[in-house]
Parts: sequence; C-alpha cells; structure tokens
Amino acid sequence: MTDSKKILTILSKINFRLQENKDFLTGLDSAIGDGDHGINMSRGFLAVMEKLPQMEDKDIATILKNVGMTLVSTVGGASGPLYGTAFMRAGAAAAGKTVLQGADFLALLDAAVEGIRQRGKAEKGEKTMLDALIPALEAFEAEHASAASPRRALERAVDAAREGVEHTKTIIATKGRASYLGERSLGHQDPGATSALLMLEALLESLE
Repeated sequence: MTDSKKILTILSKINFRLQENKDFLTGLDSAIGDGDHGINMSRGFLAVMEKLPQMEDKDIATILKNVGMTLVSTVGGASGPLYGTAFMRAGAAAAGKTVLQGADFLALLDAAVEGIRQRGKAEKGEKTMLDALIPALEAFEAEHASAASPRRALERAVDAAREGVEHTKTIIATKGRASYLGERSLGHQDPGATSALLMLEALLESLE
C-alpha cells in the first residue's frame, strides 16, 4: 500500500539516486547529446526537494502534479517537458486515490508513458527514455495480469527497464540531439533511458 506519505519517500529516494548518478548521466549525455542531462535532472529534483515540505498535507494526485510542474520549469532540454508531462499525467491518473495498489501503479505508469509518447512523438526503439519505460510497463502489466504481487511486478519491470537500457547501446538514435550522430550513436547508452531506470530502481527500493 502506498499513500501520500510514501510518495514523498519515493521522491526523496529518486532524488538521492539522481544526485548520486549526476556525473554518470552527464558523462553518457556528453557522448551523444548536450552533456547536461545529469546536471538538469539534478537541478530539477533539488527543486522538487525544496517543495516537499509544502506537499506533506497534499493528496497523491496533487503531489505528482506539483512534481511535474516543477520539472517542466526547472529541467532544461527535452527532459524537463517529458518527465514533467509524465508526472502530471500520473497525477491525473491518481485523482481521487488516497492509496495506490498494484492496478493503480499500472494505471499511473501507463499514463506517464503515454504522456511521454505524445509529448515526444516517440516510440520504443528510437534510443530514448521510452526504451526503458515501455518494456517496464509491458513487464509490469504481464505480471499484474498473472496476479503477481505489486512488488514482484515492479521487480520484473526494473529488470525489463535494465535490459532496455542495455539495448539502447545497440540501436541508432532517431530522436533528439543524439539523432544528429546517426550510426555514431551506436555503442552508447542512452542517458534518458538510464535516468528512467534510476527512478524505477528508487521506486522498487522504496517498497522494500
């Protein structure tokens, strides 16, 4: 069971993982992008952390929408609007919920992924964050359909996201700045897919 208090804990863990991997993400982005993904994600979630005390009495939907708006206004490049949209869509999917169960997690993840798809006009296989998130969504959905526990479904989702991140090394970027490199983007791990994986890992850690 995940309530609004737990959501704040999850956000804190996401922030910790992103700050911990700030230089790693920036290094990945330096090879195929603007070299600022780690810096941008760090700045965005530090801004979220500053607002966390004001969210302690808010419901789940309001918290997630506030996170999304904060990321849109503080994270540069494409990642801000994309992650911001993901959190705002997840917040809309959480409307009226005081606790989240397995089906709710699935609905929130589905809404977040669809938001990124529409905002970025991207699909799996284009070397973006969706190469981690879509496999994670599909894995969670399959485990949920087989009546697995939310924790088991999330474990499988993280495994699938990790495999998706590895797969980005084998495909050519067709979206974003990395697409300018064409075949030279081969062999490089996508920073957006990596930050998405870090968030899912933080979510799983929070449920332990």
